[in-house]
Amino acid sequence: MSLSHKLLAQLRAAAQAVMPHDRTDAAPPPSHEDTVSDLLATLGRIDQPGSNPFYVPPPAGGSGAAGLPGQVVDASYTNDAGTRSYKLYVPATCTAGPGPLLVMLHGCTQNPDDFALGTGMNALAEECGCLVAYPAQSQQANPSRCWNWFNAFDQQHGQGEPAIIAGLTRDIMARYAVDPKQVYVAGLSAGGAMAAILGTLYPDLYAAVGVHSGLPFAAEHDLASAVAAMKGDVRRHHGSMRAPGRPLPIIVFHGDRDTTVHPANGDELIRRRRHPAEAVDIEPGQVPHGHAYTRTLHRRPDGSIHAEHWVVHGSGHAWSGGDARGSYTDGRGPSASRAMMRFFRTAR
Repeated sequence: MSLSHKLLAQLRAAAQAVMPHDRTDAAPPPSHEDTVSDLLATLGRIDQPGSNPFYVPPPAGGSGAAGLPGQVVDASYTNDAGTRSYKLYVPATCTAGPGPLLVMLHGCTQNPDDFALGTGMNALAEECGCLVAYPAQSQQANPSRCWNWFNAFDQQHGQGEPAIIAGLTRDIMARYAVDPKQVYVAGLSAGGAMAAILGTLYPDLYAAVGVHSGLPFAAEHDLASAVAAMKGDVRRHHGSMRAPGRPLPIIVFHGDRDTTVHPANGDELIRRRRHPAEAVDIEPGQVPHGHAYTRTLHRRPDGSIHAEHWVVHGSGHAWSGGDARGSYTDGRGPSASRAMMRFFRTAR
């Protein structure tokens, strides 16, 4: 039996031991959920050595703000659901009037500095006067610093990590000049899955969602379903990205060689946004000396774009068009950061 198959057997056995639990603080003692995280992390490492967001340490040095005129603010936020630290990039191009805010959620083992460096989002923030917040997952909440996208507790409005991140977002809005109609959330891998959760639970707060190499809301609720979703079995679950009112605009990036989070998850994120009368435009492209890609636009009957799906051919589990100084980046792909910023500015 191969190591992968042995581990899968471990995962299935562990799934039988995972029991529902009530969690009332932000730093629970080690539990079955910690084992879930570690086992999923190891599974990713075996499937794609050196190219997944779980056990490769991020590079040292650099915060994504070096050489930029803006300011990095270190802060933390606390509410009844818990406490998380975060970094906020305030661009020098901020004006006195209200501007946009983007909340960026890192992947496993990453941190705000690493994620800012790899995505290059702060440089783009200078171009459009956008505040960018980078919440940090704690090792107390998850040993691998994964956002707990697979916990049923953390898929509910008003509790767990979604409540902390939403509260953090509102706190920044209260402290800075933020246009409430231009607040967005995006993330990579576990962060992308959490961004999908936030976009579902808080459609009154966020105006659009960006998911890179992530999973749809409620595609998982325990260990067994989390493993199945990562492997691409998402449509058998009954979760939905739909929230009360009109679903939020969404932009999805996924590499078609991703063996950590199957590309079927990107397809499912878009499928849940489909409109019966929508028009679909397919635009193939090629990065010079890099990856080919397919960009699919989904338009409402009035012509506005409500979903955009980028499949990067030949790319694995990595931020497309990212900076090689950051972890889990692939500079040969089209820039996910630039595409997301443009999508957010035009989405409605």
